[in-house]
Amino acid sequence: MALKIILKPHEKFIVGGAVITNGDAKSAFIVENDVPILREKDILTPAAADTPCKRIYFAIQLMYIDEKNLPGHHNTFWELVKDVAEAAPSLKPALKEISENILNARYYQALKRTKKLIDYEREIIDHVRTAT
Repeated sequence: MALKIILKPHEKFIVGGAVITNGDAKSAFIVENDVPILREKDILTPAAADTPCKRIYFAIQLMYIDEKNLPGHHNTFWELVKDVAEAAPSLKPALKEISENILNARYYQALKRTKKLIDYEREIIDHVRTAT
């Protein structure tokens, strides 16, 4: 099934590892085959991966768009998950769900679930900041 993507002017997206920037006008693209795609709003830069859960997201993002280095990205992911699970045992159910997606090579679904984990992490951090 084809995927239609409508881009705002100057919006970036990744298609199969290539970063593409839209021109001055709104554009529509139709992707006719199965290829990794991330819109700019879903792309996390290394500098923005500044929390444990964001680093997990970044590792998954690399798995999704950089298949040639998959073993290294997997190693990074499993190390990060282990560290987060030890530091915050309450996150284990979410980490288990994300890990199952990784084991089944469902990287996009893992990214979506990790976004929810990042939102939860933000809530916890905000709660700690207001309490102190």
